[in-house]
Amino acid sequence: MSSEGSIVGGRYRLDQPIGRGRAGIVWLAFDTRLLRTVAMKRMYLPVGLPPDRAEQAKAVVIQEGKDAAKFEHATAIKVYDVLPDGPDVWLVMEYIPSRGMATFLAEHGRLTAEQAAALGIMLGRALAAMHEAGVVHRTVEPGTVLLADDGGVKLTDIGITGGGPSPAYRAPEVARGEPATSASDVFSLGATLYTAVEGVPPFGEDGESSERPPQTAGPLAGALRKMLRADPSARPTMADTVRSLGAITEGRQTAFIPPTAPAMPTVPASMPVPMPQAPQQPVPQFAQQQPPQYQAPQQYAPPPQQRYQPAPASAAAKSPDTRKWLITAGAVVAAILIGVLFAELFLL
Repeated sequence: MSSEGSIVGGRYRLDQPIGRGRAGIVWLAFDTRLLRTVAMKRMYLPVGLPPDRAEQAKAVVIQEGKDAAKFEHATAIKVYDVLPDGPDVWLVMEYIPSRGMATFLAEHGRLTAEQAAALGIMLGRALAAMHEAGVVHRTVEPGTVLLADDGGVKLTDIGITGGGPSPAYRAPEVARGEPATSASDVFSLGATLYTAVEGVPPFGEDGESSERPPQTAGPLAGALRKMLRADPSARPTMADTVRSLGAITEGRQTAFIPPTAPAMPTVPASMPVPMPQAPQQPVPQFAQQQPPQYQAPQQYAPPPQQRYQPAPASAAAKSPDTRKWLITAGAVVAAILIGVLFAELFLL
């Protein structure tokens, strides 16, 4: 019997239970070789089988684990390893902080039609990629849908039979004993989305009651009815289902509140959202200076040529130095004129 602290396969230490799936307890474990946290669960094996059939059943689940490890998708839990350990077979998976969709719905209530359609788009894309790769999920139901704490969605138990899906989400042909197909995955996804938006499975918990008409599915009701058709050949493909759900959301992005995230206050669309402001810091005061006035540059013009102009007589008369100079000059000129006149009269 597994317990906390047990070492599985000489490598994985079981630390604590973190959930319960169809096959039993899901453990938070630690890989002592690669030093990383993982999730582990013991795969379902029928009890009381003869040794030969027990070995055959063990080989089947090991092969399911190997097939699951080959598939990778952003909306699927990655399988790291499938590990035989004595009479048990363990599945080693990536650990994503999350909770099951059933727990989420019990705590938060039903989803709106648009939310359920957005969920269906994410799950449907992953399932369509599986079908293209030749893999059938087989057990799509709220117990295999994980809503991550960061708002993401993850599918687990990909291709793992695990005793079969819950009756409420099992396609009619699978209930009759026929093998699961991509069409049965469409039915199981439809039943899962119906439960998400209506709160109860479409055909009751046993999957054998009369179909309950959807009451709160709104625009999702038509798509759900097509996915839940009894005839598998009349159901849409998973790719067609994704396109139909996309038309319901009309291109709007609708996200889930992360299960462990604090609730965000709602703000009316007409009210502006205030932006956080930094604390006020004292602003140093400086003396304000008037900026220089802008002056348009003047067009260059060469300076005019200046001519000498004598000072006005009135200005010369007013200056004593100028007056003395004029008297002296006049006397000199008079003396010269007298000398010239005397020479002409007496010497010639």
